[in-house]
This record gives sequence, structure tokens and C-alpha cells, in this order.
Amino acid sequence: ARKQIDDARDLVATTVGADPTKLVFTSGGTEANNLALAGAGRTIRLVSGIEHDSVLAAAPEAVHIPVDQAGVVNTAALDELLAKQNEPALVSVMMANNETGVIQPLTEVISIAHNHNALVHCDAVQALGKLAIDMASLEIDLMTLSAHKIGGPKGIGALALRSNVEIEAQLVGGGQEGRRRAGTENVAAAVGFAEACVEIKKNENEIDRMLHLRNRFEELLRNQASNIEIFGHESPRLVNTCCLRLPGRTSETQVIALDLAGIAVSAGAACSSGKVTSSHVLTAMGVSPSAANESIRVSLGWATTENEIEHAADAWLELYNQTEDRPRRTTE
Repeated sequence: ARKQIDDARDLVATTVGADPTKLVFTSGGTEANNLALAGAGRTIRLVSGIEHDSVLAAAPEAVHIPVDQAGVVNTAALDELLAKQNEPALVSVMMANNETGVIQPLTEVISIAHNHNALVHCDAVQALGKLAIDMASLEIDLMTLSAHKIGGPKGIGALALRSNVEIEAQLVGGGQEGRRRAGTENVAAAVGFAEACVEIKKNENEIDRMLHLRNRFEELLRNQASNIEIFGHESPRLVNTCCLRLPGRTSETQVIALDLAGIAVSAGAACSSGKVTSSHVLTAMGVSPSAANESIRVSLGWATTENEIEHAADAWLELYNQTEDRPRRTTE
């Protein structure tokens, strides 16, 4: 079992350019985020307003870094906020957003943060398997990962630490995980995480296919729905994510209509799709509550086909054509 978990640790770390001796297996992304925020030893914490709930809830007193209307972190504002702090801070900015897919300017964020002697935590859960990640070259100090986003088992994640960074354990008792996280290690899940990392390397050519499918889906909608709003479309985005708004139809109505057509979408983050509250991500982007409540998130998977994309577009357009305040096409 020891060799299996060590081999799994090596493989996961190698996949993201991390130091295997500084990779801590956790029960998932939520625990890894909590461990980073609580264990980094920085009392002043700055987080972007679009972070996952597990980051926002772990640092309720944190200073929020604003984002622009495209959902991109305002790096000038970050610089100003850090300059006001009287001690080194922890900055938490995700690699790519889980609702809009918008990729954050991490290189610039890290450069600014390090100029102020701040540590940088990056939630890379959504980006794993969709972006090439090299923790060492990016100089990320703490990075969160999760297996389930790449087809691995649920209930296993990791927090990777930069070679010169240490963390204070939040779960104490035994000496597991280099004394950074006590508790019996989940060997089977760790091995599953490693195997999923092997698979994403095999499927690197799938990225282009998914980009084509996502663009095709958005093209089909735009061709007939002139008032559709696709959030973050002008910014670099993950290839599998589309967050869109249909004016005049609530998120819930869209989710139900598509569900009846055999299509699974969500109103906001996938892990909070049971909630009926406005997306905090869209709110941070300046989207009104009414507009946010007309928005859904569509995610593509490795198994998604062109036929499924066309079926999803047809189902959504059928609902669009029933919307009373849609733009009417004029005829000569």
C-alpha cells in the first residue's frame, strides 16, 4: 500500500509540475482549499470574488479582489490592495472559473503578489485536464487539485506546495501525508487519481475536438438567437464551458426544458445546482440578479458528440422560439 500511494503521488505531482514530496492527498478540492487558506499561516487574505464557495467560506473576512465584466481578475486593483496591507498576505485566485470557464492571468497575479511578499494559492480543479499546468514554472505557492473533474474517483483531491512553502496541518493525530494531514490514507482513491492523470495525457488531442464542439454549439445558438448573452466569450476560456443567458426565461425553466430533452445543464456551479440563488460569479462580474437568474452553464465532456451538441442546440432554440420577448425576424 505504501508503494502504491507513493507511486500515485509521484504521478499526480509530475502531471502538474509539482514536487511529489510536497503533494498532500486530501478528501477533495474543498478540503484542499480549506487546508490552503487555514494552514498557510497568513492572517491577511485576498481572494477574487469569483472563487469557489469553498474558498470564499474558508476566508469570510478576506478582502475581495474585483473582476471585470468578462470575469477576469483586475490585477491593477490587486496591486493596490496588496500595497495597503501591513504584513505579507495570502492571495487566492483560481486558474479558470468553474461557471464561465474564463482563464485568469495567473502569471501577472503571481508576479504582483510575489513583489509584495505574498503567497499565492491557486484553485486549479477546473483547469486540470484542460490546460497544461506547470506549477514550478508558474511559481504557484499552493495549488488545489481534484480527481473527479478528470474522470477519477470522487472523494480524493490534493494540495500541492511549492518547495519552499510549508503548511500547518488542520487535521491532526497521526503522521500521515508528511504530518500535513492526519488520517488513514485512501489508497484506492489515490491510485484512481493517478490513473485518471495517465488518461488525460492520452487524451490531449481531445482538447481541440471539444473546442470545436463548444464553438459549434455557440454558433448554432447565435445564428438564431440574436439576444443571447455568452459570458466571458471575449476572454480566453476553457474549451468545455459555456455560460449563457436567455432573456425572458429563468434558469430553472431552461434547466427543466433541457432535462426533458435528455440534456443535463446547470444553473450556476455544478456542485451547487440544487440551490436557487443568483450566481455569485455573475454578480461579481456586474450582472444584475434578474439577468443572472436567466443564465445556465453548459459543460462538455470527453464523450460528447457533434450530434449531441446539435440536439442540445435544437432543444434550447425550441425554448427560445417560445419566448415572448425574443427579437422578431422581419420579413420583406
